[in-house]
Amino acid sequence: MLIGVPKEIKNHEYRIGLTPAGARELVAHGHQVMVQRDGGKAIGLTDELYAKAGAEIVDSPEDIFRRAEMIIKVKEPQPNECRMLRKGQVLFTYLHLAPDPEQTRLLVESGCTAIAYETVTDRTGGLPLLAPMSEVAGRMSIQAGAHALERAQGGSGVLLGGVPGVRPAEVMVLGAGVVGLNAARMAMGLGANVTVFDRSLNRLKYVDELYGDRLTTLYSTHDAIEQYLAETDLVIGAVLIPGASAPKLITRDQLALMRPGSVLVDVAIDQGGCFETSHPTTHQNPTYEVDGIIHYCVANMPGGVARTSTFALTNATLPFAVQLANKGARQAVLDDPHLGNGLNVHEGKITYQAVARDLGYEYVPAAQALE
Repeated sequence: MLIGVPKEIKNHEYRIGLTPAGARELVAHGHQVMVQRDGGKAIGLTDELYAKAGAEIVDSPEDIFRRAEMIIKVKEPQPNECRMLRKGQVLFTYLHLAPDPEQTRLLVESGCTAIAYETVTDRTGGLPLLAPMSEVAGRMSIQAGAHALERAQGGSGVLLGGVPGVRPAEVMVLGAGVVGLNAARMAMGLGANVTVFDRSLNRLKYVDELYGDRLTTLYSTHDAIEQYLAETDLVIGAVLIPGASAPKLITRDQLALMRPGSVLVDVAIDQGGCFETSHPTTHQNPTYEVDGIIHYCVANMPGGVARTSTFALTNATLPFAVQLANKGARQAVLDDPHLGNGLNVHEGKITYQAVARDLGYEYVPAAQALE
């Protein structure tokens, strides 16, 4: 199979979908790899390293999209990239379609086969290709929130860990999944008081067993969230419904309960955000203010630490990429139901139920679409 790896074009996105080591693995399996020139240069993955691994260096993304049988990326394809996709071509990347009707429409019109990292599952029901970036984003959310709390950034001027004689910040983490657990861990490490909210009692029990009285766990209700907002300095939105739009857990009216200069970090922004006042921002302009509350809603947070993120992501995606290349997308998806859960679009059909429901498409099960 001929595999193409274009350079990412989203604002301040320096990750790349395949490392030189990954290219070497695919070449060793008898496949051809094309990488766009300088695709990994910003994180020290030079063209020379890719060429040494057996990859062809290609100057233009148009050439990659025209020739490749499978495209491996990191972020969702931008509109001009979607328009270069074609029937019979496989796209393997993050998609986050539920809150993005334009991308969904363009992928449907392209006729391509689009497999989303974020909905591939494992035997335990986990999301193995989302987890590495969730770990990064969870940890980054605290350092981003701590920076936004600084007065020069518009925040309330609170130091997350406090100092002797001055109380530390109060951090509310909404969601006890991978993002939330990593956020809580970082916030505790900096000395903040942490409260984790979730609706899974089993998950809250797990967090409590891990950290005991170092943090507080609460069952998530509208009342519980509202009661804590008045004393909270930093809120981390870490909820996830796989493949679907995130629920709105904090309304605009509730911002009035918070102290001016408090900070909301919406890690769920890729899935539409879990605060009513959230909208996507970039690393170039990461924050904005609504009713005196600072919002950080960068849609590709792990791109800020692109080298770490690239290696963490490709460690997880490479085995699936090899599987797709060796067997072809149709057979690989039919053979592995967990990879099959990643199939979101196939030849104009929506094959992921939550996306179809949220965007008003007819849902066609993957096995049926592939017949």
